[in-house]
Amino acid sequence: MTNDATPMIALEGVSKSFGRKHVLRGVDLIVPKGTSMVIIGGSGTGKSVTLKCVLGLVEPDAGTIRVDGRDMHEGDRDAFLARFGMLFQGGALFDSLPVWQNVAFRLLRGALKRPRREAREIAIEKLRRVGLTPDVADAFPAELSGGMQKRVGLARAIAADPEIIFFDEPTTGLDPIMAGVINDLIREIVTEMGATAMTITHDMSSVRAIADHVAMLHDGVIKWTGPVSEMDSAADPFLQQFIHGRAEGPIAAVR
Repeated sequence: MTNDATPMIALEGVSKSFGRKHVLRGVDLIVPKGTSMVIIGGSGTGKSVTLKCVLGLVEPDAGTIRVDGRDMHEGDRDAFLARFGMLFQGGALFDSLPVWQNVAFRLLRGALKRPRREAREIAIEKLRRVGLTPDVADAFPAELSGGMQKRVGLARAIAADPEIIFFDEPTTGLDPIMAGVINDLIREIVTEMGATAMTITHDMSSVRAIADHVAMLHDGVIKWTGPVSEMDSAADPFLQQFIHGRAEGPIAAVR
C-alpha cells in the first residue's frame, strides 16, 4: 500500500561498476511525488547510469530502487515502463518516421497501443502543447530545426501522460533563447501533469528554471541534496565549485 508520503523514486546504496571502473559507489536519493529533481555533476560522474538503473536498463551491483514504494523488479515489466516518459539528449527521433509517428511511437504498439487515428489525434494535441502547429505532424525530423526537434521529443515524452518523466540534458545543443523556451515548457508541463520529474544536466540555467530539489553527484555518491532555494547558500565545497564553475576546488579538472 502506498500513499502520498511515499517517495515516487527512492534509491538506497545503489552501486554499479563496469569492469574496474566504479561509476556509482552507494547512491542514496529520494524524489518526492509531484516534484522536480535535478541531478547535477560533471561528465562521467554517473548521472546517466543513475537514470538507466531506475529504468532497469542497467542492473545495479548493489542497493535497492523503489518506485512508488515497490521494488522496481516487482510486477509486470511493461506496466512498470508505461509509467515513464523520457526526453533523450539530442532528441533521438526516428528519421524514417514522420513527426506524428515519432510522438505517438508508444501509442502505436505494445501495452499502450491505441487505434491509429486516435494516436495521431493525441500526437497533434501534444505537439500543440509544446508550441508546434498541426502541419508539423507530417514533416520528417530532418526538416525541422534543432529547437523544433527538441519540442517533438518533449511531445513524445508526454504522449502517454506518464507519472514520471526523465529529462536527459534537455537543453544540449540549443541557443540560450531556445534553451529558455524548453526550460519553461518543461516546468509548465510537469506542473500541469502533476508528474514527478528527474533531470540530469550540467546547465545551471536549467537547474534554476526547472528544479524543486537538486542533487550533486560526484565520484559515484551524492555529495549534497536539498531544495534549489538552498543551493547557493549551501556550504558543500563540491556543490559550490560546480555551480560557480570555479577552477579551484575539490573537483579536479579532467585533462
